[in-house]
Parts: sequence; structure tokens; C-alpha cells
Amino acid sequence: MEISFRPSPKSFKNTFCVFQEVLPDEIKDLKVQYDSKSGSQYFYTQAGMYRLSNHWGRLANSKWRLEPLEPETESKFKIGYASWDSFYPDNAEEELYYIEVNYIKKMVNYQHKNNPNYDSKPILRTSFETAKKIKQIRNLFALTSWAKYYDYTDIEDLRKVIIEQLIYTNKALEEIKREL
Repeated sequence: MEISFRPSPKSFKNTFCVFQEVLPDEIKDLKVQYDSKSGSQYFYTQAGMYRLSNHWGRLANSKWRLEPLEPETESKFKIGYASWDSFYPDNAEEELYYIEVNYIKKMVNYQHKNNPNYDSKPILRTSFETAKKIKQIRNLFALTSWAKYYDYTDIEDLRKVIIEQLIYTNKALEEIKREL
């Protein structure tokens, strides 16, 4: 159901949100309610917002991520949907973010502490600290040269031990490696 109100772009300033990719059929009967200068289009409903865009991630003062469909679509422009209650406050000072890892896909991402799936186990960090840990985890997934100093039988097990400590403790990567 389309709605007539049009939230101001300021109402989304300093927010974090994870949009779920949807197919074009989802917006075929909706009218564009806001066209951004960067070429994104916004469609508002009672339940949430659809966004058609070719760019996701850091947007001005916000962090909006798109979770892709499986299998991923080839289109450069993607449509994402987010319910109104999935927009969370964002700032650089507070410890708002935690890290999630998918070991099968070797992917790492961050989530907001207001996410209903947060179980209080991963350490909360500022956006800067979170970005630093994510970079370290991505390097652990991508590289193997760091592992030559360890006696191990399975590099995946070794990666997991180190990554889990990065997620669930405040230890620095160098400290974790020294303790192994």
C-alpha cells in the first residue's frame, strides 16, 4: 500500500539500515516519491521504504547496506526494501556495531546493536573500531602468508580461532597471534 506522506531526507540522516534486495515486481505499482540528486529513487509504503539505486554503503551521513538476493542479480541498479523499524541511529562516538562472520562464504559484515538478532555476545565497537576489525578479518580470509608462523593442521580452524577472538574480545590482533 502506497502512502501519501513523504519523509524528508533529513529524517534518514545519521542512520544505519540493512535493506533486503527485492525483484522489480515489488515496486511496479508504486510511484516514485523522492528522486535524489545521485540518481536513487525512493518509494514509501505504510510498512517501509523501497530504494532503487546503483550505489549502497556509505551515503552522505548514513550507512545503508543491501543484502543481495541468492543468486545475485546481474543488474547494476538494485532495489532494496527496509521496514521503518529497521532504521537505527548512527554516530561515530558510540559503540553501536558488532561483527558477524559467514565462514562458509568467507564474508564479514557489521550489524547494529538494535538489530533484534543481537545476542549481546559480540563486542560492541565504534564504527571506526569496527571497520578496523573487519579489515583484519578480510585479510585473514584473503591471505595465507600470516599462517606460516603457526603449527596447524587446518588453516580454516586457525582462521576461526583468531576471528572469534577478534569478534568476542577486545584483544588486538597482534596479541591474539602472540598467544597462539
